[in-house]
Amino acid sequence: MTNQARGLHSQLLESLGPAITAGEYPPGSVLRTDELAQRFDVSRTVIREAVRVLESMHLVESRRRVGVTVRPTEEWNVYDPQVIRWRLAGADRPRQLRSLTVLRSAVEPVAAGLAAQFATPEQCAELTEQALGMVATSRGRQLDAYLVHDIAFHRVVLRASGNEMFARLGDVVAEVLSGRTRHQVMFEDPDPAAVTLHVQVAEAVREGDAARAERLTREIAVGALQELDVLAP
Repeated sequence: MTNQARGLHSQLLESLGPAITAGEYPPGSVLRTDELAQRFDVSRTVIREAVRVLESMHLVESRRRVGVTVRPTEEWNVYDPQVIRWRLAGADRPRQLRSLTVLRSAVEPVAAGLAAQFATPEQCAELTEQALGMVATSRGRQLDAYLVHDIAFHRVVLRASGNEMFARLGDVVAEVLSGRTRHQVMFEDPDPAAVTLHVQVAEAVREGDAARAERLTREIAVGALQELDVLAP
């Protein structure tokens, strides 16, 4: 695929994906290749490439003599980072944020407890480094810089758990945290109590205190849900 075709393919995806996840094309809708090519002024090849990506996300399915059909919502790959990004950009953002935050609250405390048992010295050092980075960027409206450390912190926790299933949720958590910042579902400065809790989780993991690491991480999750009650009711 040429650079120009690749650019058109990306533009088409960024039009179709959000439109499907926002319900502009409800489940059961048929997207016809000829109509899409005319509407978006792209070749059939570009359409096919975009459809392949949407099929990999289980958003659509292609049927001969029918066209491209939007699949039921319950069949979508809701863990796909791009699907998460598109859904967070739509009107259903509050419900999507809450759903993802509840998922985090179910997984991350357990992951932190496991990390306290299995984290390597290098992972402990990285966790501490990212927690201190969060402290350093938690004032002065530095949300973009804070986000970098926040994402890295939670990725380390999931990876240090030693559970490959938890580790694979790193991209999901990254999209949740990025979405909160991108769509301004954050206070101008992070909650100081939440920042302190991250530092304490790093300490608990380093000290091998699984119960404390799990409890503190659960407090972080509860705080995140309470923030949503205020910022995205």
